[in-house]
Amino acid sequence: MDLEAVRTFVAVAEAGQFQKAATDLSITQQAVSKRIAGLESNLGVRLFTRAPRGAELTIDGQAFLPHARELLRVAERAGASVRPGRRPLRVDVIASRSAQSGLMRGFHRAHPEIDLDVMMLFDIETAVTAIRSGAIDASFRAVAAPGRPLPEDIASVRVLDEPLQLLTGPAHTLAGARSVTIAQLTGHRIWMPGIAPGTEWGAYYDDLVAEFGLTIEVTGPNFGSDALLDTISDTPALATFMGEHSRLIWPADHGLRRIPVTDPTPVYPRSLLWHRDNPHPALATLRTHLAAATAGHDTAGTWTPGWAIPR
Repeated sequence: MDLEAVRTFVAVAEAGQFQKAATDLSITQQAVSKRIAGLESNLGVRLFTRAPRGAELTIDGQAFLPHARELLRVAERAGASVRPGRRPLRVDVIASRSAQSGLMRGFHRAHPEIDLDVMMLFDIETAVTAIRSGAIDASFRAVAAPGRPLPEDIASVRVLDEPLQLLTGPAHTLAGARSVTIAQLTGHRIWMPGIAPGTEWGAYYDDLVAEFGLTIEVTGPNFGSDALLDTISDTPALATFMGEHSRLIWPADHGLRRIPVTDPTPVYPRSLLWHRDNPHPALATLRTHLAAATAGHDTAGTWTPGWAIPR
């Protein structure tokens, strides 16, 4: 149903005259007549009769009027629900226990007046498609994998470099170390079943292996972080990488160790992605908050693949 025709019908019903409704709507009387005729044809009934005092509602017009008003109210609510500034800021954080989820919690504490919808999408292609369609406003990513640059309409800014730590069980040979150099990890089995081919984190760890000769195993199904922690705790030969800011909880008897990696420290770069034409006012507030809340990048003694750094 043509909402402009419905809006015109309500205007004529309230004004009692086609000419007055035309003035109120800033259109011609001919346009008013054409819209009403189209609506009547669509409904198959007469809505008005001409009278000396103007236009009077027929019985069908009287029956349709409250529904027409409700249609216009529903249309207004629908528009307001997605209008920038009237709807929540929708941000993809990938995972609930991740560093980027922590960044968004900090943003919410600093700006509780801004409504948020936190999403968890899988790969960068899905996130970029959602940004371009308007399904989300922003996403935290490692920018792109080699050979797959971001589309021209997607902007990015690097917001956080997260150091990787080695996570071991209590019986691992490195469990007692205060820190380990990345060279010391050569020959050790690092198990990461969550690495999926074609993802930006898959490309990151491929480069880490190529650069430092590490052994990263991705075998077996990914049952989530709890199952991963259980296995690392019980298997002296296995370790895994974990982001320094990842929030994980495990039973006390697991005896897990988080060990800093140095010389250099591999860091995972987090960037915020958004559409260049996105007008949501809270998006600028988020970018300003992240710029003030996050540390500098490419500090001495750290490593990240060159393709993961925005240019």
